[in-house]
Amino acid sequence: MKYAALFCLLFATATAAQQTPTAVTDDDFLPVDLQEAKLGQLLFYDPILSGNKQTACATCHYPALGTSDAVSLSFGDGGIGMGRARSADPDNLPEKRIPRNSPALFNLGAEEFTVLFHDGRLEADPTRPSGIRTPMGADMEVGFASVLSAQTMFPVLSRDEMAGSYNENPIGALVRQGRITGKGGAWDVLSRRVADIPAYAQEFTRLYPHIQTPDDISFTDISNAIAAFVAYEWRSDTSPFDAYLRGGTLPSPAQSGLQLFYGSAGCSACHSGPFQTDHKFHAMAAPQIGPGKAATFQDHTRDEGRFRVTGNADDLYAFRTPSLRNVALTAPYGHAGGHANLAAFVAAHADPVQGLAAYDRTQAILPPYTSDDFMVLNDPAQVHAIADAVRTPAVSLENDEIDAIVAFLHTLTDPISIAGRLGVPNAVPSGGEIATVD
Repeated sequence: MKYAALFCLLFATATAAQQTPTAVTDDDFLPVDLQEAKLGQLLFYDPILSGNKQTACATCHYPALGTSDAVSLSFGDGGIGMGRARSADPDNLPEKRIPRNSPALFNLGAEEFTVLFHDGRLEADPTRPSGIRTPMGADMEVGFASVLSAQTMFPVLSRDEMAGSYNENPIGALVRQGRITGKGGAWDVLSRRVADIPAYAQEFTRLYPHIQTPDDISFTDISNAIAAFVAYEWRSDTSPFDAYLRGGTLPSPAQSGLQLFYGSAGCSACHSGPFQTDHKFHAMAAPQIGPGKAATFQDHTRDEGRFRVTGNADDLYAFRTPSLRNVALTAPYGHAGGHANLAAFVAAHADPVQGLAAYDRTQAILPPYTSDDFMVLNDPAQVHAIADAVRTPAVSLENDEIDAIVAFLHTLTDPISIAGRLGVPNAVPSGGEIATVD
């Protein structure tokens, strides 16, 4: 019997070895200019890019919180504090929570990341003049160096994230009017804010040959610098898993989890490739909490995911497969951050329909707010619709198998990318406050 068991183990190891990806190399990443990344670092932490000059990119993507914000659904404009301590500002109450969980930023400088946001509404498209397909259509400006560059700047147009309300500041008002591009549009006004700060003006004119004077600084220049920083700061390919792919070994619990992940548990059917994502969209019955995602003229709290982009009924409640790099540090999980516990999320993913039916609402981490965050889950018809969209077959996993998979997922934690390469600056040129986590 012991020989049969040994054969099974060797066979499982060989099978996993055939399915595991090849090791990541420099060729998988777009080149980054370090000086451009250093400029982007300052802009990433500077609240100057928000309507009320109180919210920065780092507010929802803080390195000590796994480049996310440690809550299910946070507050952008109208929030104070950071992470789990963030709360609604009584002097500037937010209109609602940000409707989706803040995604991690690891490896977004890799060439294969050409589709972004939970619903994929931003993607590379060489047939477009800008090279990018977005909800802005023909209004999308030419000059964004990559999809990542374009993505970094959409939050500044969101009332709930960075722009603020139309009656609070000029940016919010311009967004409300639909004046985004062109002279005097929201992006232009933000560019002038940056250009008016001597330290920024000096760096932009020094780094970009096409910028001769501060007046030449455009919004695409700002976003390109921020994208360079994100790509450089949070490249993640030095985890224990990466060492394994380069010929190393994993401890036994994690090795068993790897066999399950790339074998009978079926995780790698979607979480494939070197960054554990197929970049596609799947309906996995992740719990819908919070205000949902709706157009201005719509009045509902559901989030129909990819369907909102394509209008294809097959895409109802489908969301982009996230990369799992550093996943152990990026809770809560799901497009609405419904699960705070990684093992619970793995179990729910193995059997999505049952996982939704048995969902424990205490898994949600929500800063206090006067709203019905479980309106969708309280509606049996909507819960049925979410469950009915699932096409992935259920997998039966024992508790020890779930523990093994979680042990493997911990090997995706990369201390270098978690610490960051440039870190948090001591100050930013605008003089704005850099929020920190206690």
